[in-house]
Amino acid sequence: MKKATLNILIVLMATLSVSANNPLNMKVLEPGESATDAHYVQFGEAPSYLELAKSKSVILDFPTLRNGVEKIGVRVNQDSLVMDGNGLLLVELESAGKLDVGVYDPNGGESSALLVSGKSGMKVKVIKKAPLITNDAIVFGILFLCLALIFFTSHSENKGLKKFYKYVPALLMCYLVPSILVSLGLISAEVSGTYGVAKNYLLPTALILMTLSIDFKGVLRLGSKSLIMFLTATFGIVVGGPLAILIVATFSPETVGGVGFDAVWRGLSTLAGSWIGGGANQTAMLEIYQYNPQKYGGMVLVDIVVANIWMAVLLLGVGRREAIDRWLKADSSAITELQEKVENYTKSITTDPTLRDMIVVLGVGFAFTGLSHLIAQGATGYISATALKDSVLNSGFFWIVVCATTFGLALSFTKARSLEGFGASKMGSVFIYILVATIGMKMDIRQIVENPMLILVGLIWMAIHVIILVIVAKMIRAPYFFLAVGSKANIGGAASAPVVAAAFHPSLAPVGVLLAVLGYALGTYCAILCAQLMEYVSMF
Repeated sequence: MKKATLNILIVLMATLSVSANNPLNMKVLEPGESATDAHYVQFGEAPSYLELAKSKSVILDFPTLRNGVEKIGVRVNQDSLVMDGNGLLLVELESAGKLDVGVYDPNGGESSALLVSGKSGMKVKVIKKAPLITNDAIVFGILFLCLALIFFTSHSENKGLKKFYKYVPALLMCYLVPSILVSLGLISAEVSGTYGVAKNYLLPTALILMTLSIDFKGVLRLGSKSLIMFLTATFGIVVGGPLAILIVATFSPETVGGVGFDAVWRGLSTLAGSWIGGGANQTAMLEIYQYNPQKYGGMVLVDIVVANIWMAVLLLGVGRREAIDRWLKADSSAITELQEKVENYTKSITTDPTLRDMIVVLGVGFAFTGLSHLIAQGATGYISATALKDSVLNSGFFWIVVCATTFGLALSFTKARSLEGFGASKMGSVFIYILVATIGMKMDIRQIVENPMLILVGLIWMAIHVIILVIVAKMIRAPYFFLAVGSKANIGGAASAPVVAAAFHPSLAPVGVLLAVLGYALGTYCAILCAQLMEYVSMF
C-alpha cells in the first residue's frame, strides 16, 4: 500500500512539474494536424534566426531521430516534455530571445548516448523583425566605413569638427553610430555574427598585442585604489537592486511585484549576475532562481539598454577626464607615469615596419589566440563533467580571456616585447575599435520605450551604483580612470573593461582585464547575495 501511494505521488509530482514548467506553450501535433503560418525547423538544421514579425509559432521536426525510436524527450529552453519519436512539436513564442532545443532519452540508461549522438542540441535566435542588411560581409564593411569616417573627421582641421570632437570623443562616436544604424533598422546584432567574431577572435588577439609591451611592475604600482573602486562598484550593484525595488514600489508596486517564478526579483537576479560578473553568471542566476523564461527577454532588454547607456556616459567622460580628476581632487600621477614610460619605450624601439614585421606581429597574436581557444576547449570539456559545471569556470570565454592575458603578460618578460616597435599595440587598438563598433550594434534606441517602467528600475539601480562610486572616489581621491574601469569590470566584464581602459591609453587595457577576471570570480556569489536582499525587500 505504501509503495503504491509513493508511486502515485511520484506520478503526480512529475505531472505537476511538466505542467508548471511549460510556459512556452508547447504542443505535440497529431497526425495530419498542421500550423501553416508557423516556421518549420528541422532539428540539427536550424536557421540563424527566426522572425517574430512573420510568425510566432515554430514547428520542430526530428527526422534524424526516427530510427525506430518510440519516445523522445524534448527540452526547449527551460521546458520539457516526452513525445512520440515520429511526432512534430509546435512551440508558441511570446518574445524575442534564444530558442535552445535539446533531446534526451526519457528512459535514461546507456541508450541515451545513441539518441543524443551527433548534434544533440541547437540554438536559434528569435528576433522581432529582420534588419534591411543581413549579410555579415556587408555589415562588416559598413562598420569599418563608419570607423574610417569617424577617424578621418576627428583629425580634420575643420573648426566645427574640432569643436564637436572636443566634447564628443571619437571612441564614443564609434559606439553610437552603429547603434543609430540599428535603430534605423539597417543592421542588427541579433542577426549579424560580427560581434561574436570580434569578441572571440579579435579581443583576445588585441589583449595579447596590447599587453606584450606592458610594464607589469608599473601596473602593480598603480596601488590599491583600483581594487577599492572595483569592490565599490560591486557593492553598488549589490545594494542598488533592493533599493531600486523599494523606490519603484512606492509609486508602481506592480512593476516590481509578481509571485512564484514570475516574481520580478527573480528576473532582476539575472541582471545582478550580468552586472557583477558577465553572461555566464547571468545564466547561473537564471538556473538558480528559475525566473519565467517567457518573461526573461524583458530582463535581457533592461540589461542591454541600461548597460549601454552607462557605457556611452563613461566614454563621454573619457574626453573630460582631466576636469573630472580636478573635481575629484585625484592624484593620477601613477597612471600618467605608466603611460609615459610605455610611450617612451615605444618611441625608443619604433621602426618603419615591413610586411614581414606586420605578419610576424599578427602571427604571434593570432597564434596565441588559437592556443587560448584550445586550452579553453579542453578546460570546459573537463569541467563540464564535474561539480563545477554550473560555475563560471565552465565558460569558454572566461578561459580565453584569462589565457590571452596571461600569454601577453608572459611575453612582456621576453624578447617578444620588442614587437611593440612594429606597432603591436596599434594593431591591437584597431581590433578594439572594431569590437566597440560591434558592441554599439547591441544598442537599439527604440528599445527604451518598449518597457519603460522595468527600464526605469534598471536606471535607478544604475544611478545608485554611480552615486556610490562617485562618493567613494571623492573620499579616496581616486582618478576617473579607476572609477570607469572599476565599473565596467563589473558591468560588461572582459568584453568592455579593456575597451574603456584602452580609451585612456592602450597600455592600461590589462588593468581592465585583470579586474574583469576578478568580477567573474565574485559574480555568482555577490549576485546571490543581491537576489536574497531583493527577495527580502519584495515582501514589504
